[in-house]
Amino acid sequence: MRRRVVLAAMLAAVAATAAAVDPTQAVPPPVTGSPKSPTPSWGKPLPYPVVIADRRNNRLIEVAPDKRIIWQFGSPDLKIYHDNDDVYFSPDGHLLAISEEDNQDIHLIDYDRRELIWSYGVPDVAGSEPGYMNYPDDTHLMADGTILVADIRNCRVLFIDRDTATIKTQWGGPSRKDGNWHKDPNCRHDPPKFLGLPNGVVELEGGDVLLTEITGAWISRLTRDGQVVWSMHAFGLHYPSDAMPTHDGQVIVADYSKPGRVIVFDPERRKVTWDYFPKDGEAMLNHPSLAEELPNGDVILNDDYRHRVIVIDRQTKQIIWQYGVTDHPGNGPGQLNNPDGIDIDVFRDWRPAAAAAKP
Repeated sequence: MRRRVVLAAMLAAVAATAAAVDPTQAVPPPVTGSPKSPTPSWGKPLPYPVVIADRRNNRLIEVAPDKRIIWQFGSPDLKIYHDNDDVYFSPDGHLLAISEEDNQDIHLIDYDRRELIWSYGVPDVAGSEPGYMNYPDDTHLMADGTILVADIRNCRVLFIDRDTATIKTQWGGPSRKDGNWHKDPNCRHDPPKFLGLPNGVVELEGGDVLLTEITGAWISRLTRDGQVVWSMHAFGLHYPSDAMPTHDGQVIVADYSKPGRVIVFDPERRKVTWDYFPKDGEAMLNHPSLAEELPNGDVILNDDYRHRVIVIDRQTKQIIWQYGVTDHPGNGPGQLNNPDGIDIDVFRDWRPAAAAAKP
């Protein structure tokens, strides 16, 4: 009981501090779109605003296609919330699911009220007992309200009941209690019983789950009850990160390496259908951790160590939009510092508000 009271007080403090430092206090537009029926497009090069987890700046920002910040959730100097990693909208667009690997916890943020409303994990304390995690990554709110998270160094995936904050289902793990997860023989690919450092997990349409494992570079599709639909190596990637579905049933995945790479592959044909792999120059990627397909077919990704978010034209493989200054971390206008997560806002039509704000 005491922990819940303390947590409630900390969440209230987070909300109050965030509101005090957030420069974009305008009420967001109402939710009128969905992934299946998005709001009107802004067109090329970026059809929708993008929410960015600007990790080392301890903030979430939403950047419009014209590169102005239209929404922000600044991180206060509190132990419970820092170094936001991946960020994803809930299916209805009202919440953001946040993972914080370095902070050993995950959160839900109410987008409209800019409030942190739910947490799981003990800040800065790694563990495998109930209520603890070890390097959690890639958190999602599933269609039925379940919290889905890849708990990397516990070599497990958790399905968490949001109301009770208890584990409903677990795949894999946990790993050794002495923290030597890299020596744990159970941290290996044999889903769902054993998982090899899972760093990506996302619900697919229909309820199946797409799973990414670092060890062995595996990507798999499992049913909700843990049956393997297909499983394959990630076509030469060294460190597959956060595989995501495309609109036509394929999979897009980034290689968290230098030089980085992004591929799209067809799991039915077991064939790579698109490949981006420049090895030098401005086009080269340095540890990209997430790539998504935009509704128009182009590719958006966060290029973590080059401190930028970019859009790549699917046909020409040219960078056609960028936010962040290449190789120059910062928190000034147009700058990012280790952006580690993105998601597209297809839910709200920000165009009228953006037009009204122009000088």
